Amino acid sequence: MSRLFKDQIGRTIAISEIPKRIISLVPSITELLYDLGLEANILGRTTFCVHPAALQSVTKVGSTKKVHYDRIAALTPDLIIANKEENDKVQVEYLAERYPTWVSDVPHFDAAMDMIYQLGTVLGKEAACQAIIAESIQFKAFLGNKRVKKAAYLIWYKPYMTIGKDTYIHDLLRLSGFTNIFASQTRYPICTIEEIKSLHPEIILLSSEPFPFKEQHIAELAIHFPNIPIKLVDGEAFSWYGTRFLETYEYLMNL
Repeated sequence: MSRLFKDQIGRTIAISEIPKRIISLVPSITELLYDLGLEANILGRTTFCVHPAALQSVTKVGSTKKVHYDRIAALTPDLIIANKEENDKVQVEYLAERYPTWVSDVPHFDAAMDMIYQLGTVLGKEAACQAIIAESIQFKAFLGNKRVKKAAYLIWYKPYMTIGKDTYIHDLLRLSGFTNIFASQTRYPICTIEEIKSLHPEIILLSSEPFPFKEQHIAELAIHFPNIPIKLVDGEAFSWYGTRFLETYEYLMNL
């Protein structure tokens, strides 16, 4: 008899038993599955699912935005895990018509905890997931004793792009003691030097992903912002949800 589950975008999916043949199209969730001891059950991943290194031997089914249906079919999955933001909607809908497909939606920390909890019930890993959630909430509390500093967080170059209020990065910034100067906007808006100046940031943070900012980009911005710090930051620490938070909260706290 099938079990019925709701995913994070409100879809109901039917799963006959605890999944054993999993394809993950979400890098941070692939890492979570490994940390839950499910490495033998991860049969497919994207090219961006690179952590931990032990997963390099797992079959690549494409990128997060372009999967290969034939590779997925050859793996005969009993569960595909996708994400509303990171994966292509048309492709996810195609897969959902053929395989049990659970879609996550993680715009903030609490949604990340909900994702872990829900996947725990789907995968029969309730106790392990509850332990991860409890530890994450405890570490979250450690981040809450910092002076707030106004920050511009840039994720792309030519054009510059930043993050809005409905993103996981925005919430991690908030938890880490920063105020996002673009909090009035949504998603990932383009921004100009003039716009950044008009919002008077106290610090500019340049992410290592999706665009890999380097020291040369600090030098370019320093011409326009000579009196405020400009810092390269680990983009994975701000954007990978799941067990990654347990590894990077100290890094976030030290910022």
